[in-house]
Amino acid sequence: MRGKPPRAIVRRPRRGVRGFTLLEMLAVILLIGIAAAAVAVSVTQGLASARVSAASGELAAALRAVRTQAIVHGNEHTFEVNTRDNTYRADNGPSVRLPTGMRIGITSAKEDQVDGHTGRIRFFPDGSSTGGHITLQRDRRQWRVNVSWLTGAVSVADVSAKS
Repeated sequence: MRGKPPRAIVRRPRRGVRGFTLLEMLAVILLIGIAAAAVAVSVTQGLASARVSAASGELAAALRAVRTQAIVHGNEHTFEVNTRDNTYRADNGPSVRLPTGMRIGITSAKEDQVDGHTGRIRFFPDGSSTGGHITLQRDRRQWRVNVSWLTGAVSVADVSAKS
């Protein structure tokens, strides 16, 4: 007996299992956006901190070079800071401007305050100096470059980490 050929079974997908809803897709996109924003903020703060750190290192190197020149040449040499223009310079050399958004400040002896916005630190042939410190700041990051009056030694400290 020949019967009818078997029928092909066609399964129709169930209505609730077809894919993702628009709401689910939007939720995932929103979470990815929030994560990307958090990473961007973290990277930006890290770059700003690196810029301040690099600028303070360059400033310290310039101060050490002026001290070395005073010792080698056997006469007084100066390092000048202009807080209005955010610049510094060694021995009447070219001015070095800090990166945009960074501020500079100086604390030095009263006789080394040239005017309301310019201060200097002098280095002597024996390596000593008039002493003081120079502060670099960008947002909440702050670095202090200290110059010892007795030895003329230059050191750098991250003072924002203590805050």
